[in-house]
Amino acid sequence: MSLSTHVLDAALGRPAAGVAVRLESGSGADGGAVAAEGRTDADGRLSGWSPGAGVHRLVFGTGAYFAERGVTAFYPEVVITFTIDDPDEHYHVPLLLNPFAYSTYRGS
Repeated sequence: MSLSTHVLDAALGRPAAGVAVRLESGSGADGGAVAAEGRTDADGRLSGWSPGAGVHRLVFGTGAYFAERGVTAFYPEVVITFTIDDPDEHYHVPLLLNPFAYSTYRGS
């Protein structure tokens, strides 16, 4: 099983490079245990994580990403909680963002 993400800056129409991403696993009241951390590459991608079955969260440091570009953003972070049912399957979680909105979906 593998997990990947792709962050796109919809305001600029290009990949969001350098976004801090944290993977949390488990379902505690304050989130789960940190399973992995990284930053998106020049193409806005991060891959190679293998969290296994269960509830997980991807926490994106969107406020810092925009602040580094001199842009005020409404969301300091975006948290996407999802469930992995089949640990043998690939899961892809894209994030499209701008300073005042975001969307996500299960990709392929």
